[in-house]
Amino acid sequence: MPDGETKMARAQARFGQGFLTDIWYFAALASDLKPGRLVRQEILGEPVMLGRSKSGALFALRDICPHRAAPLSAGRFRAEASGAETVECPYHGWRFGQDGACAAIPSLVADQEMDVSRIRVRSYPVAESQGLVFVWMGSDPTAEPAEPPPVFPGVVGGPPKIVDRMTFDAHIDHAVVGLMDPAHGPYVHQQWWWRSAGSQHEKAKRFEPREAGFAMVRHEPSKNSRAYAVLGGQPLTEITFRLPGLRWEHVTVGRRQVLSLTCLTPVNETKTRITQLGWSDHPAFLLLRPFIRAGARTFLRQDGEMVNLQNQGLKYDPPLMWIEDADRQAKWYQQLKREWAASRRESRPFRNPVEPTVLRWRS
Repeated sequence: MPDGETKMARAQARFGQGFLTDIWYFAALASDLKPGRLVRQEILGEPVMLGRSKSGALFALRDICPHRAAPLSAGRFRAEASGAETVECPYHGWRFGQDGACAAIPSLVADQEMDVSRIRVRSYPVAESQGLVFVWMGSDPTAEPAEPPPVFPGVVGGPPKIVDRMTFDAHIDHAVVGLMDPAHGPYVHQQWWWRSAGSQHEKAKRFEPREAGFAMVRHEPSKNSRAYAVLGGQPLTEITFRLPGLRWEHVTVGRRQVLSLTCLTPVNETKTRITQLGWSDHPAFLLLRPFIRAGARTFLRQDGEMVNLQNQGLKYDPPLMWIEDADRQAKWYQQLKREWAASRRESRPFRNPVEPTVLRWRS
């Protein structure tokens, strides 16, 4: 490697390909799934139907009828004589239980013997936690989740005060690296109420390993980040990343809390769904909620515009170059992904490759 690049590493072609399995992916807000409603999503390139029965039970099925491939999410709930609730395919009326087993094929006549219960669509484990719905995308369709879904600090003050959604035209790897990049702020996010390109300082932040990820440990926010000033007092913040694509900032001001949570869910190889959520019991969030929501929306769309610009170069599949220390988090992400896949493949506990350290950069 040339002398001037001794601290640089090139990301190889595998970056931006493939997804992690045997892990929980954020799918929806619990409030999105009303009783009696069926919702179609694509996760990891797979069609997934999310539903909540009229009795309130949450479930997820592969959104393809095995008969003629119609999406089950276009169907409706049906009450069986047994009292069970099934989903009826809109094409020929085949009905499936919430476990994926076929319950009825209406076109069969009395003397046509067929064990319809042997016909199944894949059922995905699904869990509701803190008002969030997660789907377990397992490599083995029959295996149960190995762990509960993640739990986040700072989910306070009732429902989220901020909900914003967007789809990036990027693989989740590129979306994650853009999310954790500490040096792009002064260039991509230039607002009078945040910071400008001319307002840059050297930063030194301490990082530690956390469950399936790492954290920039609790510290005073940077002086050139004006938005924290509206919270008053002496705010302290901690920023955490966790596989497969969860990033949150937890701010405390005395006993008051603010949580900003970003969930990245891969739709397919070229699209990633971004869900930005915010909770708080701080009075400023109530008073300034429209402005905070508008600011969060602006940030997300600025990132989306930069993704589109980046795609102009990525379509040529160039090698990418990481530098120390600004891109160390991106390198950690790659190491975490490799270790997660290896631990699942080898049926052993996950060993976090991140070591406690101080990273320095200018932004």
